[in-house]
Amino acid sequence: MKQEIDITTWKRKQQYLFFKDFEEPFYGVCVDMDITHTYKEAKEKGVSFFLLYFYKMLKAVNNLESFRYRIEDNKVVLYDTIHGSATIRKADNTFVFIDVEYDNDFDIFAVKAKKEIDKALKADILLPCVFGEQTILTSTVPWIRFTSMSHARMFSSKGSAPRMTFGKVSEENGRMIMPLSIHVHHALTDGYDIGCFIDLYQEILNK
Repeated sequence: MKQEIDITTWKRKQQYLFFKDFEEPFYGVCVDMDITHTYKEAKEKGVSFFLLYFYKMLKAVNNLESFRYRIEDNKVVLYDTIHGSATIRKADNTFVFIDVEYDNDFDIFAVKAKKEIDKALKADILLPCVFGEQTILTSTVPWIRFTSMSHARMFSSKGSAPRMTFGKVSEENGRMIMPLSIHVHHALTDGYDIGCFIDLYQEILNK
């Protein structure tokens, strides 16, 4: 479900009008997330570490209105639920995309995700795009401890969904640290909003 935002009364009217027609309206930051607790939790429960931190990211996103805005047909809409898109590595070291429906229950989410992973690895298709803009676009580069990140972009595309990239987990002073790149559409999301996401995601990772 989604609702259209009345731009004339929206608090972000001026920011939206200023940034919406930029050739490159996306900007990004890279941060280190402390993923110690979630790493241990995955090991103790015998669940996928990737799916657990991916799920927790979506949980944070779905608790923040600023990350659920999208631009569709020159209108701003607010989705009630955002799902996830991710890259999955194949045996030949290429990748495929999966789309996973979000569920607040991790066990249900994980079952759905594993089903999509199995299906994607057997299929000869790269772009399922099941949820369209109602998603967070993510990728994982577990071989690289990056400090900056850019993305391939088709500038004719008017997509507005945030893009996130997870990097290599490293041990640092007894803590497990993972770099995270966050790119958002500036007509919809400001630095304050990214800060709120980072704080909430870290809080959820620590639980």
